[in-house]
Amino acid sequence: SLLQSESRMFNNGLEDCSSPTEKLARKESLKVQKKNYRQEKKRAAKELSSALKDPSVVITANWLKIRGSLKSWTKLWCALKPGVLLIYKTPKSDHWVGTLLLNACKLIERPSKKDGFCFKLYHPLDKSIWAVKVRHGALINDRVHCRCWMDALELALSCSSLYKLTAKAGRDGDLSTSSESSHILQLLQSTALTDAELLQLANQQMENDGYSEKSEHDAQEDWDNGANENGGRLTEESDMDQSDELSPGLQATSYVEQSQEEMAEAGEASQVETVSEENKGLIWTLLKQLRPGMDLSKVVLPTFILEPRSFLDKLSDYYYHANLLSEAAREESPYGRIKQVVRWYLSGFYKKPKGLKKPYNPILGETFRCCWLHPQTDSCTFYIAEQISHHPPISAFYVCNKKDGFYISGSILAKSKFYGNSLSAILDGRARLMLLGRDEEYVITMPYAHCKGILYGTMTLELGGKITIECEKTKYVAELEFKLKPFLGGSSSVNVISGKIQQGDELLATVDGHWDGEVFLQEKSGQQEHLWNPTPEVRSTRLKRQVVQLDQQGQFESERLWQHVTSAIVDRDQNQATQEKFVLEEAQRNQAKDRGDQPWRPRLFNLDSVTNEWTYTHIDTRPWDPERCLVQFEKHGVIQTKEKSQRRHKGLAYSRASAWASQQKVSERDTQMFPLSILVSLPN
Repeated sequence: SLLQSESRMFNNGLEDCSSPTEKLARKESLKVQKKNYRQEKKRAAKELSSALKDPSVVITANWLKIRGSLKSWTKLWCALKPGVLLIYKTPKSDHWVGTLLLNACKLIERPSKKDGFCFKLYHPLDKSIWAVKVRHGALINDRVHCRCWMDALELALSCSSLYKLTAKAGRDGDLSTSSESSHILQLLQSTALTDAELLQLANQQMENDGYSEKSEHDAQEDWDNGANENGGRLTEESDMDQSDELSPGLQATSYVEQSQEEMAEAGEASQVETVSEENKGLIWTLLKQLRPGMDLSKVVLPTFILEPRSFLDKLSDYYYHANLLSEAAREESPYGRIKQVVRWYLSGFYKKPKGLKKPYNPILGETFRCCWLHPQTDSCTFYIAEQISHHPPISAFYVCNKKDGFYISGSILAKSKFYGNSLSAILDGRARLMLLGRDEEYVITMPYAHCKGILYGTMTLELGGKITIECEKTKYVAELEFKLKPFLGGSSSVNVISGKIQQGDELLATVDGHWDGEVFLQEKSGQQEHLWNPTPEVRSTRLKRQVVQLDQQGQFESERLWQHVTSAIVDRDQNQATQEKFVLEEAQRNQAKDRGDQPWRPRLFNLDSVTNEWTYTHIDTRPWDPERCLVQFEKHGVIQTKEKSQRRHKGLAYSRASAWASQQKVSERDTQMFPLSILVSLPN
């Protein structure tokens, strides 16, 4: 219906354009567009001209001997900028010789007959520029410096598409270095880019790195349409091959900070809801279809009890304090690490909706992605989730912050049981937390949600059950029990949690408190500490979640998929919400009929035949190497790492070796013979 309405709008637009009024308006609009075009052209010319003249926008500058078509060497001053090489007779830039446009050249290393180093900037139309850096008998550090020149030229070549200076034409008339140039300087200085800067840089730079032979347009179209071998769309089937649809993207996903977030207060009041008389009738109609012990996964629930977001979105609530996992990865003692993991685990429960609400059951093939920026470590935690099965409903998820040294992989089978006056939502599954630098895996289970007072009394939602956090390598185990409120219990007995931490059979500490409030840890020595307490100050330090804008999401991404249901619920239009929800569910049923006996193949996760667990297809278990890794980014659900080129990696290693040799009084000629692995491992 959406496609039909858009088609009608388009056709009506064509018909209207034939009228004289529309023709006149179109002519006036064209005049405005031409005027804007001329202004934009002047502004761009001014900015580009300023970039050529601005002395601050320089990657590197030094004397080079240059030979052109005349076959004679001339010593000239060269200033390398993004996309261009400016040549002068003197460093004062008073005598300009010429300008080389790097995007029209290819950088080639050329063998030298002497004990020197040459490189060639080549153009196929019989034009070339040669440059030599060292003469016979020069020191090795000169050779290293020349390698750095080649690295700088490679970078300037690859960044020629970034050649756009954002001039601050402020009222003071000052010009500042462009953000692109700042990123280039950071790369040359081997300083790690922050993941916040990645969100700006990767969108512009990844295209030049050739991650995939598949065009960005094709990859984006596949993601937008949810294309896969299973049909993948709600409206039509796709014959695209699954191996092609998830080729790593040429650009990183653009994320924006989440605009608003709903969070209820601690205590029982936010977990209680009084049902209106109108909705009680809907509940009674629903209950007539149920029997005690019945599984509710196939039961269509009324929309008034729905939280306006997907279950895949709700699973991300555990990572607003992912910085605690970053601290756990840096913790030296095994006991300190498991305490920090328990602290992070507790941080995921105090965020809850107001009243008794249940998130949407995800549609088969639905995906959700988001991330959190870590200002303390200049890193980013990425979250990817996909609904990999509908009956039974299984949600798989993957969380990764490679720079801070952790990832989490897991899947959840959501089951609901009806008991008469109460029902329970059981999250059956395990999450595996891996600390990459420690090679430690923590296996984590989840509590269940219990709702009582359906037929009589007040409807109340609680958490219950025993969970474990276990590390096989260190033999540390944390056991926690979420306790339901007893029949005669008061307000202090709501949301109670208790547990212990032990190594093997040795008890090390006990845990007591409220899972949405204060939790204390009592050491075996008698010392007590706050394990967790979501005070207003702590809540204010929550990491800011970054999400994908609605118009940038694929057709099967949660927010876009459920947008009409969400809009109706927010507007308190239950009839419209029910109708929109029915449209999605009916489309899913029709898709299942069309698929027949063909099994569904998830896009981002696969079933491990050994462990029989769902794992992220593009998982990378290698620890972060600051000498090799630059930034981590995500595109089309694929999390990947941008790495330094091998040439630059070697150049940095030799530079470090030269500095180390001078301190240790080791011959620099000897360090040239060291393997690259030894050079990289030398101390700073």
